[in-house]
Amino acid sequence: MTRVSSCALRMMGCMADFSHILTTRPDFDDEDREWLHHLVADWQVIADLSFADLLLILQNGDGKYIIAEQCRPSTVMSLRTDDVVGDEVPADMTGELDAAMCSETVFRSTVLRKVGNSTVCNVYAPVRHNGKTLGLVVRETNMATRESNGRYESESIGAGKQLYEMIPRGQFPYRNPIMNQRHNARVSDGFIVLTVDGIVRYASPNAISCFRRLGSVSTMQGEYLSEIGTRLLHENDPVLETLPLVLSGKAAVDSELDANKSAVSMRSLPLMDTNGRCGGIVLCRDVTELRRREKELQTKDATISEIHHRVKNNLQAVSALLRLQARKTKSEEVKKELKEAQRRVQTIAMVHEGLSQTADEIVDYDKVISSLLKMAVDLATMRDQHINIDFIGKFGMMPAQDATPLSLVLTELITNSVEHGFEGRKDGRITISVGRGGNNLNVVVEDDGTGLANEEHDGMARSSGSGLGTQIINTFVTNDFGGTVRWEPRHGGGTRVVLDMKLRAAQD
Repeated sequence: MTRVSSCALRMMGCMADFSHILTTRPDFDDEDREWLHHLVADWQVIADLSFADLLLILQNGDGKYIIAEQCRPSTVMSLRTDDVVGDEVPADMTGELDAAMCSETVFRSTVLRKVGNSTVCNVYAPVRHNGKTLGLVVRETNMATRESNGRYESESIGAGKQLYEMIPRGQFPYRNPIMNQRHNARVSDGFIVLTVDGIVRYASPNAISCFRRLGSVSTMQGEYLSEIGTRLLHENDPVLETLPLVLSGKAAVDSELDANKSAVSMRSLPLMDTNGRCGGIVLCRDVTELRRREKELQTKDATISEIHHRVKNNLQAVSALLRLQARKTKSEEVKKELKEAQRRVQTIAMVHEGLSQTADEIVDYDKVISSLLKMAVDLATMRDQHINIDFIGKFGMMPAQDATPLSLVLTELITNSVEHGFEGRKDGRITISVGRGGNNLNVVVEDDGTGLANEEHDGMARSSGSGLGTQIINTFVTNDFGGTVRWEPRHGGGTRVVLDMKLRAAQD
């Protein structure tokens, strides 16, 4: 194949991208493009069954034939080691391609060609959709793979041929496939060829092994696959509603069969001719180990969530004890300190509450901090005060390693603003602006309070009695996050605090 010139590449955008190549055909509507996307998303099974490379050829705006996409087989050595997407098809093939575009069925080349050192026979399947010929799927068959084939190879090639011949009739890709499984079976994992009645005509060795693991002792060939599957099930075993359709090969669906403490993922591919359905292919994959690992992960995730939930409950119990102790004491100073301790414990509990809602060690920090800071405002305000808090920007997802200390810093700043910036005032507003890029975090906390003199002392937050609030802010920002705290007068009155930090375990 000859490479398109660099000038053409610039004119057409990124030629090595399928979606960009589709944009060079303004006569294609959205449905046409979607059909081609479905085709290349599902044509791997044809390449694997056929032991052949597949190329999708489209015409560009100039009428030249371009390779829009390629598919290498995973069951045999590929003819093409290089990426040929974006290559222009040689001019001497134009006549053959023109004839194939006009063909009603697959079009077979009368010329054997060379790809590297291999002799190749090309077969073309016109891609039709809504009465329009969109392009060609070329099946490049290495003639060396057709020598001395056994039963496995013959059945595989025959099934691939039937699927390939469905393309010109608009029967492949399937219009309404139902794909639910996360681990779709592949040809190399095992395949079964069914008759139109659902009888096993051929089962590959790997497919037989899959069913043996499920507990089947049948030779499979000549039996109804649905009956084989039914015999494996026990009373009260869970059965997916798609399983009967898969075992009969009647619809393009995925399902899973669980028996004998094993699991096999299956996918059915109906085979059709000009008269309708004529058989089916069922791909099988032993997913027993995958399911076992998934269960282990689910158990681990549930354990982690439960730990965070219990930590939250324990911290709330500590908070309740501090509240009770504060009510008992007669010293106003001690009472105030106990309330501050209660607030800080409650802050950490809220972070663990957020972590208990997810299987990961990360939390949606915007949800957590919004609740935390509103709680901090409510605790710090007097009965006749009304303080609003606004957020600009997003914190994003954050691990507990960063979320807990950052929450303590922000609640201390908010509490400081309410208690000192709005002292003696009926209302006020606090705005938190967030800028985040990777591990770098910039947070600006502004209030329209009485001003900097009331909210800071010697460049640091004013203490609420013990100086602990100041220590918390500066210790975490400086030591834990390697950042800085900057206090400034706010334009229009009030205070502006700028935090520049580098998160330790941030997630974008």
